[in-house]
Amino acid sequence: MKRLVNAAFAYMLAGVASGLFYREFTKANDFTGATFTQLSVVHTHLLVLGFVMLLIVLVIEKVFTISRSPRLFSWFLWLYNAGVIVTAGMMTWHGILTVLGQESSAMIAGIAGLGHILITAGLIVFFIALRRAVASDAGTTGRDALAG
Repeated sequence: MKRLVNAAFAYMLAGVASGLFYREFTKANDFTGATFTQLSVVHTHLLVLGFVMLLIVLVIEKVFTISRSPRLFSWFLWLYNAGVIVTAGMMTWHGILTVLGQESSAMIAGIAGLGHILITAGLIVFFIALRRAVASDAGTTGRDALAG
């Protein structure tokens, strides 16, 4: 649970810092905002996908102890966090290029796609671990009800 709290805190700091960076970077480069930039939504992605999501996972961990499947839980954390970091990094890079008036490349989009794939894989592993924990709790609850 400590890993979840620490990761959520790190995402909160990164989310707030990315919002500050967006504001100051666009101001410093006289960016009018007439063109959409992915830099403007890195802030919300980090806060929601990182900070809020991991706080929700923390509550689910407290209720169902999904870390009972340590391999699955570890895979979830690694895949999901890698996906969020890669995705946010590519959004930042693409957004900076937009603000600077430079052309983006297909490589950035491809790597961002890999980030999304990692997030999806992490969420699938999370739900496998959650289903196992819920089934385990249901089995225990059912046996306790029959015994008592």
